[in-house]
Amino acid sequence: MRIFFIVIICFTTFLSCKRQEKEETKAEIIEVTSKKENIPTVDYSGLEPYLTKNDDKIYVVNFWATWCKPCVEELPYFEAITQRYKENNVEVLLVSLDFPNQKESRLIPFVNKKKLLSKVIHFDDENEQEWIPKINNNWTGAIPATIIYNKNRRKFYERSFTEKELESELQTFLN
Repeated sequence: MRIFFIVIICFTTFLSCKRQEKEETKAEIIEVTSKKENIPTVDYSGLEPYLTKNDDKIYVVNFWATWCKPCVEELPYFEAITQRYKENNVEVLLVSLDFPNQKESRLIPFVNKKKLLSKVIHFDDENEQEWIPKINNNWTGAIPATIIYNKNRRKFYERSFTEKELESELQTFLN
């Protein structure tokens, strides 16, 4: 009889450990899927559709890089726009110009550490002389740079923003 109880206790302990292990695995899966591991890399032909949408939304497209201090300093303002205006048909796209060999080692860890909610894509197109003027004829290629547009209007900014300035520019599209 004593052996029977020992077997029951061992079996119950085993099931309890398995249940806890399963719950820990579920938590790991949830944590991993909440991180942005799959940031797509596109060339200009992949980026162009993001720059030419013709619907009822307002698009805020920011060109930035993790190595660009002014870019990183203004990222929270774009994240605030994503949060505040998601119900107002405003969509923010963060276009990373990080070097291709730094996507895995620098860009993805940065995006996850900062918990960026805006859509992020990695832009990799070596033919700057061709795509820079397509984005804006007056763009020197310096970052940060931002486009705010809707189906009726488009404005390009080759500069960094304060939170108030970005909000003010967006308001001109909302009104």
